[in-house]
Amino acid sequence: MSSATPTLRRRLSLAGALRPRRPSDIWFKPALSVVASLAPPNLTLLALGRLDLAMYTMAGSMCALYAHNRPYAARARALAWVVLGMVGGLAVALAAASLTGSAVVLVTVGALLAAAQKVLTDATRVGPPGNVVLTFITSAALFVPQSPGQVPGHVALALAAGAWAWIVGMAPGLVRPHGPERRATAAALDAAAGYAGTDPADDGRPAGYAAVQAAWQALFALPATGPRATTRHALERLLVRAEVALAAPADTAPDRLRAWARELRGTGRVPRVADTRAGADELLGVRAGSRVRPEPLWHRLAPLAPIGVRTALGCALAGYASLALGVGRPYWALVTAASLYQANLTLTWSRAVQRVVGNVAGVLVFAALAPLAHLHQAYLVLICLACAFGAEALITRNYWLGSLCVTPMALLISEFARYQDPGALMTERVADTLVGALVGFLAAVAVTDRRAGSRVERAVTAVDRAREHAARLLAEPEPDPAALAAARRALTTALVDLRATADAAAGEWWQRSLPQERVVLAERNGHRTLAATVRGRTARAHQDTGSTAEDVRP
Repeated sequence: MSSATPTLRRRLSLAGALRPRRPSDIWFKPALSVVASLAPPNLTLLALGRLDLAMYTMAGSMCALYAHNRPYAARARALAWVVLGMVGGLAVALAAASLTGSAVVLVTVGALLAAAQKVLTDATRVGPPGNVVLTFITSAALFVPQSPGQVPGHVALALAAGAWAWIVGMAPGLVRPHGPERRATAAALDAAAGYAGTDPADDGRPAGYAAVQAAWQALFALPATGPRATTRHALERLLVRAEVALAAPADTAPDRLRAWARELRGTGRVPRVADTRAGADELLGVRAGSRVRPEPLWHRLAPLAPIGVRTALGCALAGYASLALGVGRPYWALVTAASLYQANLTLTWSRAVQRVVGNVAGVLVFAALAPLAHLHQAYLVLICLACAFGAEALITRNYWLGSLCVTPMALLISEFARYQDPGALMTERVADTLVGALVGFLAAVAVTDRRAGSRVERAVTAVDRAREHAARLLAEPEPDPAALAAARRALTTALVDLRATADAAAGEWWQRSLPQERVVLAERNGHRTLAATVRGRTARAHQDTGSTAEDVRP
């Protein structure tokens, strides 16, 4: 067993898992989008007296939760794939429900669908809410009475609602077409300013580089030529300043970075920074980086095999356990298990704690709302819309806070077809939550990721190679500025990947010891090399313009 196991035990705490965080800067966007996407179909079905069909339209409407951090060109593609994935999973679930009444078979199908959804959403990096919404819809659909002739019509309803969700997700682009990339760049500037203004020994640099890397990915999704390229190039210049500030914080003016970030979050023009020859060389390096082809999807799927096995096994066992206990809705236990699985065992434990606390508290919220919801179906729909908004408003602070609204919403949705006994619903929900969390976590313990250490070693090797390449360029009498900028960006990417890989591996258990000393040494040497490339850039700027150090500070 790894020597890191005692550290892992200390990480399996309750207080840390339940501690609220700062909300997301754009929490209101998915909250408003999901309400705008859900309201028209649900209110239309209410007026027609067919609220029993709402589950199918909600499958498409919930797609509006995705891709809010992506530029609109990339968002259009991502949302389209989410809608197709949602509708495809729903079609499989409805077909299975129409062909068999065996609960064991249906749970097995649900577990396999959950594993596929988990692996694909992680591999494609689709972002929050990940696989949970997809699994919730498809698992519930498995246990809805269905005939083969009804499946096409129900799938068509989901597809129509998904098309509306796509429109809702893209609509803000008409008002602020560059909003996502501006926010990403602002976040990188703030992260760089925060690191530059702290003690040099502070460990904030990895988070800063992650923010910069996320902003580069947003900009690389934009066209490099054409009418929109002007904004991209202006944001690139600002992002270069953030990157330089992280590599050389002593030469940074944090207040200036924060001022640029504030301007980017506003509605005015993108702040302009002075062009120098060194700056032009940096942008040549950016162009080189943007032409690098992304890693193939298959390569990203392979490392996710342990999580896929965990999800399939945990969801299946949770569903079977629920059936054995005689609970009428085994898909609740299945979804609970599916929601637990994160990058490692430590994060999975935290999510299990959050899920149990949030669901139990959410059941109490349902008990308070049920009498009002039972007065009229209109109240039922309006309360569900309010819960959907509240869930997105709270979930970025902590998952359990979002569950305070998600749980009553899920219980109320089950009453769209007919009102049910609140006491029975609450009892089954609590039982399935406890079963799903316990069995799901045990599956995570049983299925270990034995390759985590190997991935860390490969990430260390990648950093060493990127650092050596940058060092060779620095050693040349007249290094090519564009090549040096591209080398620095490659080294930055390798360092970000190393930190993410090491953090994920450190949260696993029952594996060989991780090369901690090599990780620390690789990161330290890599950051020193990054600082050296920045000093070379600053020296060239002095030579080109005769400016002072203050003139070229970010």
